[in-house]
Amino acid sequence: MNTFGQIFRLTTFGESHGEAIGGVVDGMPAGILMDVDFIQQELARRRPGQSHITTSRQEQDHVELLSGVFEGKSTGCPIGFIVRNTNQHSDDYDNMRDIFRPSHADYTYSYKYGTRDHRGGGRSSARITISRCVAGAMAKLALRQLGIRVTAYTSQVGDIALEEDYTHYDLGQIENNIVRCPDANKANEMIGLIEEVKAAGDTIGGIITGVIQGCPAGLGEPEFGKLHAQLGAAMLSINAAKGFEYGEGFAGVNKRGSEQNDIFLHTEQTDGPIPQLATATNHSGGIQGGISNGQDICFRVAFKPVATLLREQETVDVFGKKTTLKARGRHDPCVLPRAVPIVEAMAAMVILDHFLLQKTTKI
Repeated sequence: MNTFGQIFRLTTFGESHGEAIGGVVDGMPAGILMDVDFIQQELARRRPGQSHITTSRQEQDHVELLSGVFEGKSTGCPIGFIVRNTNQHSDDYDNMRDIFRPSHADYTYSYKYGTRDHRGGGRSSARITISRCVAGAMAKLALRQLGIRVTAYTSQVGDIALEEDYTHYDLGQIENNIVRCPDANKANEMIGLIEEVKAAGDTIGGIITGVIQGCPAGLGEPEFGKLHAQLGAAMLSINAAKGFEYGEGFAGVNKRGSEQNDIFLHTEQTDGPIPQLATATNHSGGIQGGISNGQDICFRVAFKPVATLLREQETVDVFGKKTTLKARGRHDPCVLPRAVPIVEAMAAMVILDHFLLQKTTKI
């Protein structure tokens, strides 16, 4: 499956060392201002070479919109786009041609397809997420007109974690440091840890928190299309993602129902025959019964340490013989700073898709 979404759909193509990464967005509502500078800005947040704690590879990642836009606005027709690859060092991967890299997709791709692109992982490379950021930026532009805001930030690197939830931080500070953490002091600690593991030729993982504000009640389907399940599927499709939780998540198992229930509050607001209710707390994370309840949607995504290490590792080759591998080239010691915009992009696409679905089910 190379297509994501039901009404707002993204189909992606390309490989990390091919000519270009690209995609087709279908289902984009007509008349949305296609702010190319904003789309380019979102790509810049993901691109390599943006700081000393990311890969040193330099890619400008310039997006070219090929269709579906006229006089600066979406036409309702498919929007085709490409981002050309311009800085590949394919020779850096020659020593990996016949070797299965630990914790990469080399073995599973080879077993499934009988072949693989060893240059940076080909289709399994995180570079493919460029297409998600482009489509996610378009989804954000549509959500902006609905008053819906999607924000993500680094909340943990290794064992260094923020101690409070998102309501205690100024989310406007996220872009003020290279690790994209809203707490400046914690950000410095995280940066120090990433510098430490990078110097050792190692890598480190962590957690990204996502917040969706202004989302109306009623999004999501009651059975297999639950909103949190769709968000989880979207997040777990991101390279290196290992876990997803929303609301209280796993921490909630230690509490009792009397501590967890979100009490409804009286409100004078109405939406037809149904009152627009608020809750005293938000342990549910903005979703109940698989459907948004109008409160902030809060979720967390766990990312593993990057699998490519700049140190020797034991492995086997394509013939099953023992060997050692030491990766060459330019690699991230921690994926989190560049994964923040990808998390936002996937969340924006899910919310817009479900908003459009809801428009087809309620008059």
